[in-house]
Amino acid sequence: MCIFDNSEYDNHEQVLFCRDEDAGLFAIIAIHDTTLGPAAGGCRMWSYVSIEDAVTDVLRLAQAMSYKNALADLPLGGGKSVIIGDPNKDKNEKLLIAFARFVQRLGGQYYTAEDVGIGINDVEVLSQASDYVFGLVTTGDPSPFTARGCFEGIRAAVKNKLGRDHLKGLKVAVQGVGNVGRYVCKYLHEAGAKLIVADVKAESATYAVENFEAKAVTPHKIYAQDVDIFSPCAMGGILNDDTIPQLKASIVAGAANNQLAEARHGRLIHNKGILYAPDYVINAGGMLNASGDIFGKYDVTQVMERVTGLYDATLRIFEVAEQENRPTNEVADDLARQKIEAGKALKKS
Repeated sequence: MCIFDNSEYDNHEQVLFCRDEDAGLFAIIAIHDTTLGPAAGGCRMWSYVSIEDAVTDVLRLAQAMSYKNALADLPLGGGKSVIIGDPNKDKNEKLLIAFARFVQRLGGQYYTAEDVGIGINDVEVLSQASDYVFGLVTTGDPSPFTARGCFEGIRAAVKNKLGRDHLKGLKVAVQGVGNVGRYVCKYLHEAGAKLIVADVKAESATYAVENFEAKAVTPHKIYAQDVDIFSPCAMGGILNDDTIPQLKASIVAGAANNQLAEARHGRLIHNKGILYAPDYVINAGGMLNASGDIFGKYDVTQVMERVTGLYDATLRIFEVAEQENRPTNEVADDLARQKIEAGKALKKS
């Protein structure tokens, strides 16, 4: 299939296929838009079923980074990369260095960082061969910041939908208890929420049970739990024609990227009376933190102020969506595009 015919192709500026047979590397770098600044977004390593699946994923992720950075008021564009392979079997230093060299050749058009399958130790390896890597040891693990932003988004959703300023006693189903999901559970537990969790790794779910008084269910049962909030914190595309009818929650707010399988699923959720917190709005905390490496300055106090500010940013999107009776994902997309178009107009003036 021609990449220009892909349903997720959104006039991306560049899509690069990176191949190093000696290192066993097959990667794709997608640069969506650099109007507001150099493209920035993490590198994901995953065992995709097909090349087409990898292309679709990287295109969606790159576009989401453009919107995330725009709405977070970061002077950055959107980009993303994927390495095709099993991170538990295929990842090694030679492969990572080979990928970093491709990033280096772009000369700063794209900055890469960690994502699913690529951790902070891997990012340090990438930095050996590229100057365009962020999310290093200097800014630390972005997971707590991503999770904190997600928590603020959940608070905003509870305020808007339920009229409550606290989460005490609310039931939350958390899908995915990895690096970010674990912190989301921690913040929710500390706020008095009751947790139901699911993870493909049994040990991750067990951790939540032992540390946050959670109840664990099998992954396929997490959607239909009788809860107030469903919080997706694993992989994307999980809100679709099969799963949305199962939802009993009145709020969907989680840290996973690209939760909607297709944009139209935002309207299905809206029509079902469920309040959806757009993922790239509330999961921007990690980016707000890690981008300090790009700008050459880092103040954790300022970062936390901006992360907690995601509460107000999310509330504003809910308010506009309510006033216009539109799905929240459509409102957020429009606001992000407006910021990017304003940047283009400024460059032309």
